[in-house]
Amino acid sequence: MSAAEPNAPFAKRLLDWWHTHGRRGLPWQQDQSPYRVWVAEIMLQQTQVATAIPYFERFMAVFPDLESLAGADIDDVLAQWSGLGYYARARNLHAAARRCMETHDGALPEDADRLRALPGIGPSTANAIIAQAFGRRAPILDGNVKRVLARHAGIEGWPGRSAVLKRLWREADRRTPKGQAGAYTQAIMDLGATVCTPRGASCAHCPVAGDCVALAQDRVRALPAPRPTRQRPVKHTLMFLVRDRRGRVLLERRPPSGVWGGLWCLPDQPLAQQPPATQAEIIRHQFTHFELTIHLHRKTTLPKTIADRPQRAWFSPMQALDLGLPRPVRSILESL
Repeated sequence: MSAAEPNAPFAKRLLDWWHTHGRRGLPWQQDQSPYRVWVAEIMLQQTQVATAIPYFERFMAVFPDLESLAGADIDDVLAQWSGLGYYARARNLHAAARRCMETHDGALPEDADRLRALPGIGPSTANAIIAQAFGRRAPILDGNVKRVLARHAGIEGWPGRSAVLKRLWREADRRTPKGQAGAYTQAIMDLGATVCTPRGASCAHCPVAGDCVALAQDRVRALPAPRPTRQRPVKHTLMFLVRDRRGRVLLERRPPSGVWGGLWCLPDQPLAQQPPATQAEIIRHQFTHFELTIHLHRKTTLPKTIADRPQRAWFSPMQALDLGLPRPVRSILESL
């Protein structure tokens, strides 16, 4: 068991643990500014810390402040995001930076309501920015925190259900202390990321294990309840690798919204069902809600059915790799 006082308030035990065991050398914790906190929080919405670190460092090297991000071309922003996935985050980040320049005097708002009005910022992200960047009390409820609170308070049900989510928000608010807002926010996220993990939780090292309902009831593995199972549909698309005599590759920019919105991609033709067996190379790519099967064809010309689309251009493979590309397309081009 942790050496923290078993009868101390939840927040005190957590903060005592964090000051000794927490992650305090992360790049966004250095030279901390509202802009750096904001970019990190957006990256971490769907990405683990270890994966996000090199992307964050490269992003900051190219866009060191809000003004440089707002003034950038969306292609350059997506190129820095390429491979990180969930590209709506990058588009929203860029759009929010421009809105801040236009309506917030070139700075992030210091008010949670105005932060939530910006593209891509929800309640938990807004509060995380308020707590870490501005040092004010603001409860958060990201995925790690939901898991910690569901277990510690013994909250049944899948956190995606509104009734369960309301209970979790109440617990988050009740436990968040008045002081040390930034440290507490980081501490409870760290606990979920490093100790109270989805599988293999290290309860013997947890500072709040003494009154954890899930541990007392031997239900740590059962809480929080998982998302109701459903079979992910499989979608199919024909994708065409077309090269000219100079070895350049034909790419097209996808529409700004939807799957891979705004990225450069090989020309493709979605299919209603799996095509008959062909000599195509098969590539499978997992999305959150479906699986995409890519049937890659190497061609010298495009089929007439998709030959007249706009937003196409020729790139050498090296030029193409500097663009914002979906991960499977980047892998194909790297193989060239």
